[in-house]
Amino acid sequence: MKKKDRKIFVLDTSVILYDHSAIESFQEHDVAIPIQVLEELDTFKKGNDTKNYEAREFIRHLDGIAQRDLLTDWAPLNGPSKGQFKVVAKHDLNGVDATKVFQDGKNDHQILNAALTLQRQNKDRKVVLVSKDIALRLKAKSLNIIAEDYLTGKVRDVSEKLYTGRTVKDDMDEALIDTLFQQGSLPMDEVGLEKPKGNHFFILKHKKKSILSKYDPRTERISRVEKHNVFGIAPKNAEQALAMAALLDPEIKLVTLQGAAGTGKTLLALACALEQRRDYRQIYVTRPVVPLSNKDIGYLPGDIQSKLDPYMQPLWDNLKLIKGNFEKHDSTPKRIDEMLENEKIAIAPLAYIRGRSLSNIFFIVDEAQNLTPLEVKTVISRAGEGTKIVFTGDVHQIDTPYLDAESNGLSYLIDKAKGDPLFAHITLEKGERSALANLANELL
Repeated sequence: MKKKDRKIFVLDTSVILYDHSAIESFQEHDVAIPIQVLEELDTFKKGNDTKNYEAREFIRHLDGIAQRDLLTDWAPLNGPSKGQFKVVAKHDLNGVDATKVFQDGKNDHQILNAALTLQRQNKDRKVVLVSKDIALRLKAKSLNIIAEDYLTGKVRDVSEKLYTGRTVKDDMDEALIDTLFQQGSLPMDEVGLEKPKGNHFFILKHKKKSILSKYDPRTERISRVEKHNVFGIAPKNAEQALAMAALLDPEIKLVTLQGAAGTGKTLLALACALEQRRDYRQIYVTRPVVPLSNKDIGYLPGDIQSKLDPYMQPLWDNLKLIKGNFEKHDSTPKRIDEMLENEKIAIAPLAYIRGRSLSNIFFIVDEAQNLTPLEVKTVISRAGEGTKIVFTGDVHQIDTPYLDAESNGLSYLIDKAKGDPLFAHITLEKGERSALANLANELL
């Protein structure tokens, strides 16, 4: 490729904190980072969050490049068909100055000046600012800088194409539905449906008749899905029944449940975990701590447990709901309390699993849409023998500033894992919390 055809991509801090290997993701094109990015990364290098890990790994990677070349000159990146890399330390201010335009000298505007400098120095080449920060991209475009989101690890067209895990088939043969109901299972070849790659669910209909079914890639048969009542929780719709089938199947080690608030994701996962409590050493329920208004939890009063309780409260609420399904004379709520005391059930923030090996555990990760693809990979890679992992969340309800419906870890996992025999997914669409909650989801 001729030099004039190679683009120059300028990365801001948000991209590095999302993916420390980002500078290797632009093929034969050149990559630059403003020196202010290094300054910001220095403030992120300490800590146990994923962003701290990403900052440290990038700094180490950059140190390897600095061993052989000066960072302020174009240096070749490792690997075939790779471009060059540099740090932009000095700005050419003979033209538009972002710090004057926006009347602020903060790092974001210095990053814009770095992109403007590269534009002036490379008039025959396309310079593109890459950022996960929407506001920064808008500011860049207002200064005639081409700006793009970092698309690596991003799922396209989530609203239309994200895998739902189920297929609804109308006008099925009535006799076939009756046979499947009576025999319990049939070879997929006899059903007349296209054979899916992995665990997949079907809702087969004929006029007023319908049957829930699941394709098993190990046996290549489609089986009837029965509705179960587990720990006082019964499915209220077809989607919930299919979700419970995936959660209760010991051969499926990885399950994702995606859906809006009130569809029952966390409640179903908890109930099915309790149903299988004898099959696992521990039930571990967790969620990422997303600080309110982007403030660290340190500003909250009390000790660490008091600070974390507000974030874990939705999990306790679901457990309380399960306990409330039993009569006062029933011993089940007391057994659940004993399981909590003995840590057979553990509820804790996701950060607490760092360094742990998860063997023979039923592991539930709630609000998984607030995780990056790397964080999801980190959780799954800790799974030991006999462990089952369930991720629940709503990809359209993101609470972190640099993730969206396409780039969050839950969407990424659903898209990448579909078709694997160890994986099953169900998208829950019908809210069952209350008529009022459904009104909010539909109209507001």
